[in-house]
Amino acid sequence: MVPSMDRIKEHKREMILRHAQADDVRALAQVLTALTGLAILWWMAVRSVDVSRWLTALAIFLISLFALRIFVLMHECGHGSLFRTHSLNRAFGFVLGVISGMPQYVWSKHHNFHHANNGDWDKYRGVYATLSEDEYEAQTETQQLLYRLKCSIVGAPIAGLIYVIFNPRFNWLKGSIGLLRHIVKGKIANPDQSIHALVASYETRYWQSPKEYWHMTWNNVVLLSIWAIMCWACGTERFFTIYLISSSMTGGAGIVLFAVQHNFAHSYASDTSHWDYDIGAIEGSSFLILPRWLNWFTANIAYHHVHHLSAKIPNYCLVACHNEYAHLFPAVTRVALSQVPAALKNILWDKRSQQIISIAEHRQQMNQAVLRTYSGCSSMAGIGELTGTRD
Repeated sequence: MVPSMDRIKEHKREMILRHAQADDVRALAQVLTALTGLAILWWMAVRSVDVSRWLTALAIFLISLFALRIFVLMHECGHGSLFRTHSLNRAFGFVLGVISGMPQYVWSKHHNFHHANNGDWDKYRGVYATLSEDEYEAQTETQQLLYRLKCSIVGAPIAGLIYVIFNPRFNWLKGSIGLLRHIVKGKIANPDQSIHALVASYETRYWQSPKEYWHMTWNNVVLLSIWAIMCWACGTERFFTIYLISSSMTGGAGIVLFAVQHNFAHSYASDTSHWDYDIGAIEGSSFLILPRWLNWFTANIAYHHVHHLSAKIPNYCLVACHNEYAHLFPAVTRVALSQVPAALKNILWDKRSQQIISIAEHRQQMNQAVLRTYSGCSSMAGIGELTGTRD
């Protein structure tokens, strides 16, 4: 593995120079086809309600797939890799973020932190906030059950709906109310203090700067306006039924996709002192073996090892990059679509081995430790009997 990593580090700069070439025409085509497809499918879903529920169900399923592609394209704008210029990535990132229900600028800052620390589980624990073995054992049985449900495929649609629809609205609203209270209290305490100074002195975990707050605000204002227009045009019940079902499917698929790309059997999970960026990209990121149609809907994010070596490589260059340098990636874990449920069972961080393991493996390790302790005690008792030192 060491020589292989040395070769990857040696060729990494060449790899990036050859394939981190954004193409505005290809990027625009990707965005427009995704948006057009989504619009057509929404029209089909709304109109088909009075015709056939099966047709509506099909339209909702396809809406969730197109929305997933839009989310991945939004994510790529956050890396500044979809388009050539910063302004285009910011503009289209905002639009795609509104459609995805996610304030793109704020989300991308958190996501870029993940990229900067991928594989360093002291700093970043993934979408499920993966627990260490000791943290898991410290929980009650009810807490452990809820944790397992949160990390399961069954719980993914609910987690996805909370992640995509509820949290961005709730965080903005709660933070805004807190800001308003802070301003009112400050004015009452000191009427001469300026609103600008009060705003600057307000601290919250929901945003880190005024720029982030205004991005969240405009994202929510535009999205809520679209909701109002769609309710007027389609009917409130019809709109939200289609919207919430498709959003939960999109969010659930996105969470599963993200989780399985980092939580799989014996994935690299280092502490800070032993962490290496490139090892994290290769041993801490999986290569999902998906059918071509699903690779299209996920914008080639399955080639996650290449994406983590350099997020500046556009999605439409990931396959070519992987194929050209495939000889450098023998250590990358391949996960087939049928293996995803099993991979998602790896939800504990084994700090001792610096790997991600399953709860079943954790329990097996605990049982082995108990047997070793019992065997050791039995051996000591036997020695005591032979030497006459046993009480």
